[in-house]
Order: sequence, then C-alpha cells, then structure tokens
Amino acid sequence: MAMDPKKKTLLQTVCVVLVMGALAWASVPFYDWFCRVTGFGGVTNVADSGSDVILDKTIKVRFDASIERDMAWEFKPLQREMEIRIGETGLAFYEAYNPSDRPIAGTASYNVAPYDAGGFFTKIDCFCFEEQVLQPGERVTMPVSFYVDPEIVDDRDAKYIKVITLGYTFYETDLPEELASLTTAGE
Repeated sequence: MAMDPKKKTLLQTVCVVLVMGALAWASVPFYDWFCRVTGFGGVTNVADSGSDVILDKTIKVRFDASIERDMAWEFKPLQREMEIRIGETGLAFYEAYNPSDRPIAGTASYNVAPYDAGGFFTKIDCFCFEEQVLQPGERVTMPVSFYVDPEIVDDRDAKYIKVITLGYTFYETDLPEELASLTTAGE
C-alpha cells in the first residue's frame, strides 16, 4: 500500500520542521556546555579552592571593565594587571559606583582572552556569581579570586600564552522584587 505523494511530502516537511526545532532548542544548552568544557569563547572554570600545584613559571593577568551603554554606574578594576605564578591564587578587586539618585541592580558577564586561556583560568570566588545592588551614591569594592591551572603549560596552543585578560561588563537588571516595592512605595 503506497502513500499518497502529497501526504508523504507533508509528512517529510513536518519531520524536518520538528527536527530543526529540536536542534534549535538544544543548541543553546549544548553550546554553553561545550564552552564550559573546552574554554571556548573565553569561558572560565569555577573551583571551590585553589590549585594544589604552583609552578615557578609566571603569567601576567590584565583586568578590564566596562558597562552596558545606558547603565549609570561607574566600574573599573583597582589594578590594571598583576603577575602571578601559575597555580598561585590571585586576588583582584574591582570598584563599582552608583552616582545616580536611585538604586540600581547589575549583573556582570565575563570573558577571558585569548580564548585558548579560558579553559585554564579558574575562578574560586567572584562578584559576578551574584546580582549586585548599589544604593544611590554607594561605592563598593568587589573581589575576584582565581588561579591559572598549571595544565596550561602542557597544552599545545595555550602554553605560549604570556598574558591573560579578564574582562567584565556590567548590565543593568531589574531590582529584586523586595527592593523594587520599597523604591516605588517611597515615591
């Protein structure tokens, strides 16, 4: 019993649309997983503690900061660079200031350049793990602790890296509900 050619074409078209939709839906989590596993795109690793191995070889880490176009904050690293031994825990500080007359919530996204270094740059603790809320006129110092994984010296591409740049961009986000209601109640 042969299927009508019009029904067969319709069935094939529906199947193609379903497969393409499923692939599109799965692409974001798959890409996120891929970047975390490989360090592609400058995505870093996260650890609970520092490295057990510290090498005599050093690497320079530079710090960069920016804000989204319409965000009212001022944001900068408190030091532009540091030289640390590979595997040694580094501690850097960024400063954020809200010069506006309203509370502002922000979330930081980050990346590491060059991309080959992303899989070897490991954060232990970072202000970027949580939303930050600054009150009007508030200035805060925010730490980030990290290390460069000693396995970087054995990677065929990353072993030639001498400088790593850690960059953050702050984006304004909606205030947490409890703060938003207090702000609107006072107006």
